[in-house]
This record gives sequence, structure tokens and C-alpha cells, in this order.
Amino acid sequence: MKKPRVLYVSQEITPFLPKSELSEVSRNLPQGIHEKGKEIRVFMPKYGSINERRHQLHEVIRLSGMNLVVNDTDHPLIIKVASIPTARMQVYFIDNENYFQRKAVLSDKSGKYFKDNDERSIFFCRGVLETVRKLGWAPDIIHCHGWFTSLLPLYVKKFYNDDPHFADSKVVFSAYNKGFTGSLNSGIIEKLKFDGFTDKDLSELTDPNFENLTKLALKYSDAVVEGSKELPEEITKAVNSFDKAKLSYCDPANCVKTYGEFYDEILEENSVLAD
Repeated sequence: MKKPRVLYVSQEITPFLPKSELSEVSRNLPQGIHEKGKEIRVFMPKYGSINERRHQLHEVIRLSGMNLVVNDTDHPLIIKVASIPTARMQVYFIDNENYFQRKAVLSDKSGKYFKDNDERSIFFCRGVLETVRKLGWAPDIIHCHGWFTSLLPLYVKKFYNDDPHFADSKVVFSAYNKGFTGSLNSGIIEKLKFDGFTDKDLSELTDPNFENLTKLALKYSDAVVEGSKELPEEITKAVNSFDKAKLSYCDPANCVKTYGEFYDEILEENSVLAD
């Protein structure tokens, strides 16, 4: 019987970015699940604020070299990788000069969100899935962490739905309270339509704010996790109305066993753990 495969996609992971609820779970959970016998891959954006020399990032030439079209423009996809020595865990980074070379994460020094965060999110989500395809690695579970990954369930279920790498993948989305105020660029709908999505597919994004992006992610996910003990009211309502597999908040220090059992329940339904 092959080892179940879990793909982790996160907007931030420590030690590459400062510690937060989201970044620590994204660091510790994959390690714990790997130690319990599952095969993992881990992805995050290569923000320009990440010190490549300190963390010993290097480009994976055999995976780089692709171009992704976002808003009718070609953007080179660069893949880098680094190891977390204490965890024996590799992290893959999605990079692009236009989107991820600025010395910041999601906002400028004044705290103002970048106007192209919508395109950066599209590029990141597609970049992860294209890289996984190039690896020839078919995940059984795809676990998304953070609003920056909100579009990934949509792409898995509507854009890559006929791809054998993702045909049987179950998408888990962790909802956190770490969001943003205001809305992303309103042009996000037209940019997503360029990839073939319809108004019906994107009905939650009439206003692309944090709450609506989360609702879109839930719509196309197979399971949801309450990643924060307290969530914004609108997101709490959306999670409570979710009629698929759901995992309530658990203490990050003791969550690996709980998450592992949750994954197993999903995989059993999908016959992945069957003899």
C-alpha cells in the first residue's frame, strides 16, 4: 500500500517569515504528519523579504522554466527550494521577478496592500499546481493555509479537474482570522475569466474581500478546518453552514494527531487507505 500524499500550500511558514499562528502551524503540521508515515510536499511564495542566503534557497532548474499566463501576460515561473534541517523537511518556493522580488510580503511599509495581490495569488496558486504536475506527484490531500491560497480549491476543482494528478485529490481549507481590510483589485474576476471561469463560478467575488475569498475557498473545498480559535463573524457563519467534513479548532501544540485522524477519515471515504 502506497503512503498517502499530502500537499501543503501556505501563504507563510516560519522560519522563513516571522512566527504567527498560521506560519507555525504550516511549519509544524507537515513535519508531524510526515513523521506519522505520510508523504508530504510543502509550498509557499518566495517573498522578497526572505533572505535567500541565510536560509540557503537555491533554484530547482529542472522545475523552473515554465511560463504562466496571468491577465493575458506571460510570467516566468521560478521554483526554489530550501531545507529546514531540524525537521528534515524541504519547502518549495514559487518565485517571479515581477510578483515576488519586492522587499515585502503582502503590503508596503505603510501597511497598504499591494494593488496586484490578486494577480500574485493567481500566479502562486497556479504555480504550485503546475510544479506538482511537473514533479509527477499526485496528492491525495491538498491542505491550504491562509487567504492567499483561497483560489487554489477553485483551480483544482474547475481548471485542473480533468488532470490525473488532481482527479482524486481532496481539498482541505484552513480558515484563519489573519485577513485584510478592504478588497482586492476588482479586476480579479476578469483575470479569472481569462482562465475559463464563469460568473457562476465566481459569484462569491462580486466584492473580492477577505470574507468572500474565504467563502469561495469553502465552496470548492472538500473539508474545512477552523485554523483560529476565533474567526470573523461572517467566516464563522460560512464555516458553520459548511455541509462537508469539518474540523473544529485544536491547540496547535497538540494538533498533529487530530489532523492525522481527520485526514484518514477523508482518505477512507476516498478509498485511499483501503487495502
